[in-house]
Amino acid sequence: MASQSRDLIVLGSGPGGYVAAIRAAQLGRKVSIVERDALGGVCLNWGCIPSKALLRSAQLYNDMKHASTFGFSTGQLSIDFPRIIDRSREVATKLSGGVNYLMRKNKVEVISGNGVLEKGNKVVVTDVGGKSTTYEFKDIIIATGARPRPIPGVEIDGSVIHTSRTVLESKRLPQKLLVIGAGAIGIEFAYFFSSLGTQVTVVEMMDQILPVEDTEVAQTLEKIFTKNGMTIRTATAVQDLKRSGDVVSATLKSKSSEEKWSGDACLVAIGILPNTENIGLDKVGIETHKGFVKVDELMRTNIPHHYAIGDVAGGPALAHKASHEGLVAAECASGKSKHPMRYDNIPGCTYCQPQVASVGMTERAAKEKGIKYRVGKIPFSAIGKAIAIGEQEGFVKVIIDEEIGEVLGVHIIHSEATELISEAAVIRSHEGIAGSVLDTIHPHPTLSEATMEAMGLALGRPINF
Repeated sequence: MASQSRDLIVLGSGPGGYVAAIRAAQLGRKVSIVERDALGGVCLNWGCIPSKALLRSAQLYNDMKHASTFGFSTGQLSIDFPRIIDRSREVATKLSGGVNYLMRKNKVEVISGNGVLEKGNKVVVTDVGGKSTTYEFKDIIIATGARPRPIPGVEIDGSVIHTSRTVLESKRLPQKLLVIGAGAIGIEFAYFFSSLGTQVTVVEMMDQILPVEDTEVAQTLEKIFTKNGMTIRTATAVQDLKRSGDVVSATLKSKSSEEKWSGDACLVAIGILPNTENIGLDKVGIETHKGFVKVDELMRTNIPHHYAIGDVAGGPALAHKASHEGLVAAECASGKSKHPMRYDNIPGCTYCQPQVASVGMTERAAKEKGIKYRVGKIPFSAIGKAIAIGEQEGFVKVIIDEEIGEVLGVHIIHSEATELISEAAVIRSHEGIAGSVLDTIHPHPTLSEATMEAMGLALGRPINF
């Protein structure tokens, strides 16, 4: 077996891995990145990016159906579902090529193959032809990601029963779909298929859809989805899920009721499993918890010179969280300025329509912690820009500390919520106060005025509401 020496190796090229590689290269490290599949990882190839391309198709279709409101006549619309899927794959392929360009630009060596850690700061990479090469390294950043969590005993066939991975390749528009799990992934796909005419039923074991979001936001989204024809069952479990031919059936059971469901497709979206098996963690002695690699606030594992970032390290399964962890790990490993991860200020985004975005505490969390707080809630129906563009649905809700006005949390439901949440993340990153937002001149007319107005309302200084 051939043996070579490297400076810093990144294991995995997802949004955490490739960002870590670029940052380390900027800091003067000689970086190699090991990838067994396509550059960009799951997010770019089979997650965030292609799914957002699908959601854009759904939104455009819905906009065209309502074009008469804006003075346009579109005639009879038809859906070319295979073309919708093909476009999403084209978008992913284009961006994967972009990551390849970034690797060349930053002089990051790309090593194709499957990497397995060994003691003594080594990783063995086996390529598709079966050839193995041992690389010694000074530092390694583990960024192997995660995969959809299956239901025990249920076969994911990629034809009738899907995960978020297999459904991205399916060119059959189902007539009747069961979505198991109402987190961001489940809700996004539920919206996508429902918008295109599929009869969608969403089942969630928790008491609300989007369980990590503010209860008022989740309840508002549920009402909107229900009004648009979607069936939602919260506090409900799925039992006896099985396929017979082209039909899938299940029993939906809550504390007070039990109903039978059958249709032609099912999407399992109940979480993720970390890709920690068979990568040598046990050989090296790296500690894990429930399968996820244990790290500190600087992304260090218990073994010196071994870091872990992204989904494999636990926490919210978000691309932007992985990317920032990549920056933290690269800087720490390179001996430069060290800034610890701040997990209380990671924006959460769900890209259905209306979108949901949030950062910081929910009102529920503030109550549980016994914090004295104030709430400011502004509906977009009070915002001129929202009315002008025909997007009045939703609101901005801010939660501030009662004593000094520190911004504890911001929650938005609106067609452009994910574009609006960054202002809140910035103010919270500086431990800012509501008064600072209110005293910042916001351009008019814009949707961002809703955040400013909500801060004013929380402070008892509303102007336009």
